[in-house]
This record gives sequence, C-alpha cells and structure tokens, in this order.
Amino acid sequence: MPIKAVVLAAGKGTRLRTEGSDLPKVMRQVMGEPLLHYVLDALAFIPPQDTIIVVGYQKEQVTAHFPGYVFAEQKEQLGTGHAVMAAREALDGEDCAVLVCCGDMPLLRRETYEDLVRTHETQGNVCTILTGTTDLDMAFGRIVRDADGKFREVVEDRDCTPAQKNIRELNAGVYIFQSGPLLSALGRLGRSNSQGEYYLTDVPAILQGEGMQIGICMRKLGDEIIGVNTVEQLGQVEESLKKRR
Repeated sequence: MPIKAVVLAAGKGTRLRTEGSDLPKVMRQVMGEPLLHYVLDALAFIPPQDTIIVVGYQKEQVTAHFPGYVFAEQKEQLGTGHAVMAAREALDGEDCAVLVCCGDMPLLRRETYEDLVRTHETQGNVCTILTGTTDLDMAFGRIVRDADGKFREVVEDRDCTPAQKNIRELNAGVYIFQSGPLLSALGRLGRSNSQGEYYLTDVPAILQGEGMQIGICMRKLGDEIIGVNTVEQLGQVEESLKKRR
C-alpha cells in the first residue's frame, strides 16, 4: 500500500517564548536537534519525497533545515483540520494512505507509527486512529466508544463533559486515512466548537457516518504522547530522550 505522511509543523509556539526565542515551535531544540528532527527520524520508513511538512510561522527556517521534503503552507492557524487542508494540493490525485502526525511530538517511536500502519492495512480501515493510555495528566481528546467497544467519536478535552473527562483512552493526534475519503471529508468540516476551528478529530466521525470503517490502534504510550507546548514539556522531553540514550 503506498503511503504518504503529513506532518503538522506550522505553529508559533507562543508559550515556549519565555527565553526570547523567535523560532517556530518545531525548531525548538532538544539535545542539539530540533523537535521536528526526532519526528522525521521516526518516520524514516516513509521517504522524504512522500513526506509533506505543513509549515507556517517562520517557514523559511523549517524549509532550510530539512531539504528534500515536500512543504505546504498554512497561512492562517485555524486548527488541525485546516492544517491538513493546506496539504490538499500535494495529495490531490493520489490513491494512497495518508499518515497525519504532529511535528511537536518527538517521543513517538518508529515502532508505534509502524504498528499504526500495520493495523490500518490488516483491518482494511478507511481511517485508523492512534490512541493510548498514560499515567501523565494530559489535556488530550478522549476516545468515546459505543456499547460494542467500537469507535464513536473523539471529543476534544475542552469540549468534554465531566463524565468524558474520566475516560482514560486518549487521542494521540496521529491518524492514517485513505486519501480520497480524507480529502472529501475535509471539505465538509465545520467550526461549531469552542475554539471556532476546523478539528481534524471530526473527520473520523464524518467518515463513519457515511458507513466507512474506522479502526483504532491502542497502545500504552506513556511519555510518547507528550506534545511540546510549554517550557516544562520541553524539559520533560529532554529528560525522556536522555533516558532512552
């Protein structure tokens, strides 16, 4: 199965700017390398020419540092769904699987991405969601399942009811979609949520509503699930990478 990757890397990283740094979030360094370096290293089973990096803030710094990759520009920050829309031109006309992940999650391991790909292929899904458990307190979306244990929806943390807040299965923000259904569903995303953004998390529910098969790849993610939004999380990531080495 041909596969492409879309790496979301357009963010400014406002909460990381306590040190006066003007770098895009994914270019903040840990152990001498940008956050994005670790993500692309884990995705090395997908060639650079099939890896689309969605850039935005200070995009020149990202494109200069990672030659050989395909770049798409997100000119406004209107959510994760909007970020994937920016890659539409690079995906149009392609019949492939599309792995969507975040450029600020440097701890996700290659084996985790490969397990997600394997699950997607084995189950024959139109969309497969990476979910996980962790002992860390993370403000991630929750996976809501139906009475049969099948996927029903992803509810963003800020939109959760008190009962949904207690769900331990978290959405890691990493997915594989079949390209055609993904692009079709992106065109039907709305912004009726607390942030007024296009949520990529709404796409699986749209596809499922059309009778398409949605699967889940659930793993014990532990610290792999950390996304870097704060200086404290940058420190957590550095500690974890040191332990791995």
